Amino acid sequence: MTTKPVRRRRRRRNSRHYFTQVHEDAIIQYCATTDFRTREELYVTYIQPAFNEMVDKIVYTYKFNNLPNIEELKDECKIWLTTVVEKYDNTKGSKAFSYFSVITKNWFIHKVKKNQKRMRHEIDISEISNDLEIRYLVTYNDYFEKRTDSEFWSQLWTEIESWDSDSLKENEKRVYEAIKILLSSPDDIEIFNKKAIYLYIREITGLNTKQIVNNLNKMRKKYKIFKEKWNEGDLWTKILIV
Repeated sequence: MTTKPVRRRRRRRNSRHYFTQVHEDAIIQYCATTDFRTREELYVTYIQPAFNEMVDKIVYTYKFNNLPNIEELKDECKIWLTTVVEKYDNTKGSKAFSYFSVITKNWFIHKVKKNQKRMRHEIDISEISNDLEIRYLVTYNDYFEKRTDSEFWSQLWTEIESWDSDSLKENEKRVYEAIKILLSSPDDIEIFNKKAIYLYIREITGLNTKQIVNNLNKMRKKYKIFKEKWNEGDLWTKILIV
């Protein structure tokens, strides 16, 4: 009669053999003492290895490894755990393993939500719609035009200030001073309306339209030279350099 070989039952592997009662006790002792050397020895010998293993397993079990920079996040979480160890209170009924497993899982869940929120707000530049791109370009061009206009009037003011007013005749000087008054606030006048300009100058100088036109013609040559320099970029280059 042959005897059947005795099958040994495989001992069920403890799914958390890395976090045993020894580690539970070490955490309780850690929280109960304020001695630095004792805490350091308990943490390095028992608590830190258990936390490291626990973080790795939670990341794997709950698929947190899909998070970007997961290795950095794991290290960050392990460091964070060192700051909350002493908050554990064994008198509240929960085991240290359960307590730290839950808060670690919640820590990673928070990171997942934060990452999802960031991804919803991020826009790949290649996916920007033509409409949005056009709006941006229009805004940029509008800004550039306003800045160009501002620099033009500023440079024109500097140019007129450099003219020798002492050699001007009485009516020429009146028109000259009137032009300076107008240019001191170009936004307040209809600068492209010639009739409005003549009206303002007439009110300032007391001269009639014919007198104003005659004296303005004498200044147009200087203005023409200034405008040519501006259009060629000579004055704009100076602005950029300054």
